[in-house]
Amino acid sequence: MLRRHLIAFGGIVLTGVPVDKLGQRLEELGELPPVALPSQLTAAHVTQVGELTRSLRDLSRAHGSNPELSSAAADLATRLLDLPGAEPVKQALKIAAARQRLQAGWAAFDAGLYHHALHHYAQALELATAAGDPYSQALALGYAGLACIEHGHPDDGLKMLQFGQLTAQNIPPGEEPTLAVGVSTGVAVEACALADSALALISLGCPDAAFRELAKGRNLWLPTRTDPSGDLDHVAARLELDRGRLDTAEQFAVASARRWEGSLNQRAAAGSGIVLATIYVQAGDSRGLHLAHNAINHVTKLTSVRTRRQLVPLIAALETRPGTDAKELARKARQVAAA
Repeated sequence: MLRRHLIAFGGIVLTGVPVDKLGQRLEELGELPPVALPSQLTAAHVTQVGELTRSLRDLSRAHGSNPELSSAAADLATRLLDLPGAEPVKQALKIAAARQRLQAGWAAFDAGLYHHALHHYAQALELATAAGDPYSQALALGYAGLACIEHGHPDDGLKMLQFGQLTAQNIPPGEEPTLAVGVSTGVAVEACALADSALALISLGCPDAAFRELAKGRNLWLPTRTDPSGDLDHVAARLELDRGRLDTAEQFAVASARRWEGSLNQRAAAGSGIVLATIYVQAGDSRGLHLAHNAINHVTKLTSVRTRRQLVPLIAALETRPGTDAKELARKARQVAAA
């Protein structure tokens, strides 16, 4: 039946003449049986899981996350753990599966699926603990903490970030070669946890403590443009904006925006653009509306619910600014944020 279906479709391709009941015949075959797992776990499977994780991460940075695809990949990696194999290979797969779960968690978080994100982070933490992988443990705690902060639970988020910060101190040197040469991965992860803790403290009404945590993080590590993540300038800009110190906020926001110029990480670039536009609009700067227009358009190119929600402060700033152009941009931004 499938052979006849393909031959018939080949005829359609050449002649353009439809074949009667072609689709109906294919439907009669029903669903295909599930693809069986391999009989034995090998190092090649570990490599495939790791490369798939990196590919999904790069895609989500460039275009926004696809939570269905990342979740399916994480489920497959977990199923592979049931296969027989040499113990070193199974141990390596646990680490690879934990990092695939981290990607699935971030994809869900980026898509606004809070409970799905926490589920993936919890599984990543369990796998990383079983494998003795402090890098994935620290990231799982840190990512879960950030998700809790952004979904209205800053107290719990702060606790998770503090656990992650301490766990990061156990990360061995050279864990992630994507970081700048000479930088300890543990130091970088700890610095990011401190910066995100500052966001929790702002939400809890503790601005002085927030600035102290951020200062600690910046003293530990400042990312270069070659580092794929860890934009501490972005966090600093948000904190200064929250305090109303627009001049200082502008300096950090400009540094953050420049950091992502020409980068494949369009999700981060869009977030920086939103903060910079918000600062200029609040300040009444003539460049504010142009920056706001660019930021809104940038967000429309991404499948990122989280980035869309970051438009809320910009919308508020636009609505307080006089003029029909500002009101029209605010209306457009509301539509994009709600999409």
